[in-house]
Amino acid sequence: MGIFNAFAISASGLTAERLRMDVISNNIANVNTTRTIDGGPYQRQRVVFEPRGEKMDFLFPSVFDKTRQNTQFQGVKVSGIINDQEPPKLVYDPGNPDANKEGYVAMPNVNIVKEMVDMISATRAYEANVTSINSVKTMAAKALEIGKA
Repeated sequence: MGIFNAFAISASGLTAERLRMDVISNNIANVNTTRTIDGGPYQRQRVVFEPRGEKMDFLFPSVFDKTRQNTQFQGVKVSGIINDQEPPKLVYDPGNPDANKEGYVAMPNVNIVKEMVDMISATRAYEANVTSINSVKTMAAKALEIGKA
């Protein structure tokens, strides 16, 4: 794997995790949205990732895992943003203009605790990719210093 491949892999992770944080922020912002353009309450959204890349020759195949000999992971990409199919929460509030005949309001299926856990996870993954880029930069700088001596 070349140095630029390492940058590209980490950059793909940064891009994917940034989008994931944007979607989580959107979920949190709409936690009380009971009426959308489509009708009904806001639905929680999730980001779906998948591996990116094509088959390539693996430069240093593992002696113990011959099945990976002709593949190399090339990063991650977002395959889509999907709506969570969990049903909305019903809250009794007969004074709300969005209440049904029984007085219940359909609230978004957004759980703040779950969103915060996802946000922490996305932040840690983002930080790991930044650390990876910094490590590759340091290795490249050290490699250039070898030629000076």
